[in-house]
Amino acid sequence: MADLSPIALQKALKGADYPASRDDLVSLAKRNGADEDVVQMISQAGTDRFDGPDEVQKALFGNH
Repeated sequence: MADLSPIALQKALKGADYPASRDDLVSLAKRNGADEDVVQMISQAGTDRFDGPDEVQKALFGNH
């Protein structure tokens, strides 16, 4: 799986309304045309709900 950059994540989640569920963020990333690797990493995040973009980054980058 490709390395996910914070910039790619920001682009994938552009327009997100928080709090958001993991499924909502996966759907948004797909609509925003994110790479499949980015979508996959979001879908495998260990958290079901995010209160803001900082929580998403922590879930995805804090565990690697």
